[in-house]
Amino acid sequence: MSVTVNIFYSGTNGNARKFAEEMESTKTADAIRREEGNLCYEYFFPMNDPETVLLIDSWTDQKAIDVHHASPMMETITRLREKYDLHMKVRRYRSDEGGIPASDNRFIKE
Repeated sequence: MSVTVNIFYSGTNGNARKFAEEMESTKTADAIRREEGNLCYEYFFPMNDPETVLLIDSWTDQKAIDVHHASPMMETITRLREKYDLHMKVRRYRSDEGGIPASDNRFIKE
């Protein structure tokens, strides 16, 4: 069962966006995307809150997250969070292995 973590990074003076930009420009985010078990690692910017960045971070299972959390990569992430003085709100979701119900398909245009 996959696990998706939505992390809302908030700061001041554009620091949350600067954090995401540095994660991308230093290829740290790319390295995380290449970690075994990573399904998604993408930043988004809420339209109504310029001081917040949403990270959608998805993994195949909790074991993959645990390995990631034990890696040296977390030191880099923690250092950057501190550099930009970010605060976090976290929401975790587990996948519905049954997929999208047929009744919902009529609302989805691919």
